Amino acid sequence: MSPFRAVRYSWLVIRGRRIGLRARHETDVPVLHRELHEDVVSRSRTDPRPWQPIPAEGGDSPYAVGEPSERVAVFSVVELESQTLAGAAVLWGIDAHNRAAHLGVSVLPSFRGRGFGSEIVQVLCTYGFSVRGMQRLQVETLADNAPMIAAARSVGFTVEGTLRRAAWVCGAFHDEVVLGLLADEWASREAGDGLR
Repeated sequence: MSPFRAVRYSWLVIRGRRIGLRARHETDVPVLHRELHEDVVSRSRTDPRPWQPIPAEGGDSPYAVGEPSERVAVFSVVELESQTLAGAAVLWGIDAHNRAAHLGVSVLPSFRGRGFGSEIVQVLCTYGFSVRGMQRLQVETLADNAPMIAAARSVGFTVEGTLRRAAWVCGAFHDEVVLGLLADEWASREAGDGLR
């Protein structure tokens, strides 16, 4: 199914089979902040910056709606069936010269375990490669984050290395895994799946 097909969910920027990505709305911020930022352990595992108590209001939340940027594309994830906010996704560190970017995915706790992570990664790849013209997409995650590693690998990412003790998380250093996917690998995979 083409992610650019016109459907009744016209407010979506890009869609998969069960989820869609759209612009972040002000009404998303309190939910994302409460469910993702205020979970100190989970937030500390997904963000290299130290966790700080930040209010959802006032524009300082990491999920606040910001000005458009050439370096980052911020999305809210919506479950298509219920049209309910299901998480956050981002293409960040966009380097137009080298045509490279990084992916970030956060799924709300009530939507975890349903396989949405793989679909979100796939839709972000479609956006990164087909819309933004990236040559390389990269994921960095903690080595023990089996769901994110599985989601990235299911879409075609290759584990390229381990950064030993690269992340300080809640009182201990942890290894990070770097995964990469190139545009031609993505195109071959999409053609093989009959999705192009």
